[in-house]
Amino acid sequence: MTNLAMPADEAEARAVQDALRARVVLDEPGPPPGTGKVTGVDVAYDDERDVVVAAAVVLDEATFDVVAETTATGRITFPYVPGLLAFREIPTVLAALESLPVDPGLVICDGYGRAHPRRFGLASHLGVLTGLPVIGVAKNPFTFTYEQPGPHRGDQSPLLDGEEEVGRALRTQDGVKPVFVSVGHRTSLDNACAHTLLLARDFRQPETTRRADALCRQALREATT
Repeated sequence: MTNLAMPADEAEARAVQDALRARVVLDEPGPPPGTGKVTGVDVAYDDERDVVVAAAVVLDEATFDVVAETTATGRITFPYVPGLLAFREIPTVLAALESLPVDPGLVICDGYGRAHPRRFGLASHLGVLTGLPVIGVAKNPFTFTYEQPGPHRGDQSPLLDGEEEVGRALRTQDGVKPVFVSVGHRTSLDNACAHTLLLARDFRQPETTRRADALCRQALREATT
């Protein structure tokens, strides 16, 4: 894993993103959907106590069985700045991933990869630092535009910055708002959407995200009571 560079201020944080962005790998397809392990990562905050908890949950993608799960607790050391949220989350997310007893396989973030103003959201940052294939699946489109995909599960449309496709709006359940999928590292956009659709079998969000969200919220309650 590459050493984590923590910036002193916003300007330095943007410079770190710009420097690391050149190392994002976009010409690999990534692991095939439905096989192997997938890992969801998510974080929960207690801003009053400056506490952040990250969870990593590894699933067998074919069965959704939990293979391993872990949490890590840290301190919030960077302010809330849109576009720089990775610097609040990534140290603790890395600690959770490093404590897993198994290889995480494909990692799925509740956030962005290429769908980011500097094309370097949490999913890309995490991928470059770990070398793992990573995708981002977000609940909103950030600052980008899209046409509503069709009403049925599997319908999708480009997420655009001008004419550049930075991700996809993907309908994971009939008649439910889409999620927004983007490549982080070492995975194609088509493959990222296929994994997301497979993992969102019963709900809008991928099962990896749902499990990691529940685990980090539980761990935060335990850490702050």
